[in-house]
Amino acid sequence: MLEKQKLRLIQEYVMPSTVPAPSDIALLFGTRHGIDDFCSDTLALWNRQFFRRLIVSGGPTGGHACSEAKILSDKLMAAGIPENVIILEDQSTNTGENVVFSKTLIEERFGAQTIQSILAIGKVCSARRYLMTLERHWPGPKKSVHGVNYFGVRLEDWHTCEEFRRRVFLEFEKIPEYLKSGFLRELSWLPGYPPLADVR
Repeated sequence: MLEKQKLRLIQEYVMPSTVPAPSDIALLFGTRHGIDDFCSDTLALWNRQFFRRLIVSGGPTGGHACSEAKILSDKLMAAGIPENVIILEDQSTNTGENVVFSKTLIEERFGAQTIQSILAIGKVCSARRYLMTLERHWPGPKKSVHGVNYFGVRLEDWHTCEEFRRRVFLEFEKIPEYLKSGFLRELSWLPGYPPLADVR
C-alpha cells in the first residue's frame, strides 16, 4: 500500500471526521498538554450552546498533586463558564475511569435517564477511542466528539509533526489491543470503519 494512502486511512480511522452535536452534557477528558487550546475550544462550544452541563474529568496524574480536572475547571470558570455548569471528576487516571467515574457522578446527581446525548471533548488524536470508550461503558446516549488539535499543524498534516505522528500511531496500535481486552466497543457508524486489517 502506498504510504500516502496508508496515512489517509490511519487518519480516517483514528481521527474520524465528525461534527459535534448539541448535547445534554459534555465530557471534557483531562490533559496536561495544550490546556489553553482545550479551554478555548470548550468555551467556544459553550458559547454556541453545544452543552448544558460540563463534566471535567481527570485526576492527579503524572506525579502532580493538583488534578487535571481542577486545573482545567479553574481556567474554564475564569474564562466565563459558570461554576454551576461544571461537574468536577478528579479521581480518574485513565480514559476508562474518566467515563465510568463521570457516569457515576451523573447518575447520583441527576439520574441516568436524564442524559440522552453526550459530547466528548479531548485530544484530536484520541477522538475515536473516546467514543469507543463511551460506547463500552455508557452505551445508551447518542454521542459526538470534538477533537482539540493543539499540535500547531493542520489536521491533514499530522504526519509532519513528530509528536502528533507519534501519538496517532500509538492510538492506531493500541485500539485493537484495547478491543481484545474489552476496554472499548467498536462503532461501525464512525467514518473510517473498518480499515485496520487493510492497513496493517
